[in-house]
Amino acid sequence: MRKNKIDILVCIFLIFVCSVCGLWGCGKTETEVTQLDYTVVEDKDIPQELKNIIDEKKESTIRLTYNTDEYTYAVAGYGTMGTSGYSICVNSVSLGKDSIYVDIDLLGPKPQEQVTKVSTTPYIVLKMEKRDETVVFNM
Repeated sequence: MRKNKIDILVCIFLIFVCSVCGLWGCGKTETEVTQLDYTVVEDKDIPQELKNIIDEKKESTIRLTYNTDEYTYAVAGYGTMGTSGYSICVNSVSLGKDSIYVDIDLLGPKPQEQVTKVSTTPYIVLKMEKRDETVVFNM
């Protein structure tokens, strides 16, 4: 009789665990992501009004978007660094359900790289077809 009670308790426990695991799966949503085409804009090709905004803000961390009639610009910067040798790597630019996701990393000087003790303000400007979605930066 005691073995039957233990078997019943084990079965109830297993049913409970399977139910909870199944409920966790129901709450999960798959987000479809599409890679977006973009261009890294050189300083000479940045619209003058945007260049002025960047110049005002580049000494601090910046994340901003700027729209023209044709394009959306995503700007990200890491503020002032104490030496040369920094760059920014774009990992991805993608479109989710309601947002554009810009994933970038700051790359520091390589161990053998000669750097100069001069302040630099690394930032990047990405240009893409005009979009209405909010840009979310991962940096």
